[in-house]
Amino acid sequence: MALDAAPEQSAPAHIPHPLDSDADGVNRPGLHKNARYHEIRETGTGVAEVRRHDGTTAKLVTRYHDVEQVLRNQEVFSREAALDADAVDLEGTMLGLDLDGHAAVRGAVKDWFSPQATERLRRTARERAAAQLRTMLAGEEPADLVTAFALPFSLDLICDMMGLPQEDRLRFHAWGDAFLGTSAQTRVDAAEAQMAMVGYLSGLVEERRRDPSGDLLSQVAAGAADLPFDRQVKLPMTLVLGGWETVASSIGTQIHVLLTHPYEDHETAYAYLTGHPEAVPGAVTELERLFSTTAADDLPRRVTREVTLPSGERLLPGDLVIPSHDAANCDPRVFTDPHRMDFGRSPNRHLSFGYGPHHCIGRHLGHMEVETAVALLTRELPSLRLAVPSDEITRKPGHVINGPSALPVAWSAPAD
Repeated sequence: MALDAAPEQSAPAHIPHPLDSDADGVNRPGLHKNARYHEIRETGTGVAEVRRHDGTTAKLVTRYHDVEQVLRNQEVFSREAALDADAVDLEGTMLGLDLDGHAAVRGAVKDWFSPQATERLRRTARERAAAQLRTMLAGEEPADLVTAFALPFSLDLICDMMGLPQEDRLRFHAWGDAFLGTSAQTRVDAAEAQMAMVGYLSGLVEERRRDPSGDLLSQVAAGAADLPFDRQVKLPMTLVLGGWETVASSIGTQIHVLLTHPYEDHETAYAYLTGHPEAVPGAVTELERLFSTTAADDLPRRVTREVTLPSGERLLPGDLVIPSHDAANCDPRVFTDPHRMDFGRSPNRHLSFGYGPHHCIGRHLGHMEVETAVALLTRELPSLRLAVPSDEITRKPGHVINGPSALPVAWSAPAD
């Protein structure tokens, strides 16, 4: 099916950024991507000057091959040099480092997130998802799919890997939710949340150094022992935050899309998958492309030397560039009929998990978790449906992760 086809008109200069910001500067993205991404991508070189909330300007890069180059080349497009432009404080994390510093932090845990390691977790993920679904079904109907299923499933899986005590997980979730806020009104809370998480994890890393237990925190304590201590502590913080929030939001977003969009000769794509379970892996990948839940525009980079992008756009040292994977994921130069939802699309080399050295370390794990959840729900709950009109589903404002605030659903077969 065709989705939010791009209008043909010129993009204005100095577009406010983020594109979905309201009058108060709070970013409020919808389920569908802002049509301006497509306008910009098809205008000129596809690079537009945008004005950020602090009054500074940046170059928004929207074409696939341009975005790919920005994400790949750390020597020319530096994350460390752009830390002052971040919406959240990422100094010392994998997301805020370049080259050898980035490789050293990432290398300490990369084996835990390889395709092979992820595959070994698939059975555990299925068992956890099934158990959480039973818990949801034993409760009241309708239920919020996010808090009753997606969040506890994803949170417990990454916290079990990490070795975080059960009794501390909801507290860590509250800290993480505050830390990921991007509006000016939330920055004090975000700073306090980061201090709380760093303090909490410092104690656990030291504990694992003295008494390793075979979990991921023990690996951090051993594998990152030569790193500055703040990087050791911020590493598990980044992994936990990315390991549940993105997955939970992706499950909620994808189920919302599946329940509200037709597919082929079926009234909903969800109904299609109940009859075609073999299509679930391709469906999840396609929905990752069209409905990414990470911030629409990837973390900014600072240009370190003059460079010309594949589109012909010339960039100068000091320029701040913002690569947009959402715009790139619908580039017709790479994706045939890009606004059409196609569960059989192949190849499907979307950029929702990034590209190059900074590609998401947990992409295989996150994809497997979402695939596990969608397969389980479409198999076990063929009558699943929204319990409220689709336009009443709100999405989290001013947040790094774009997902539904809640997704009320019902599942009992409707009466004839």
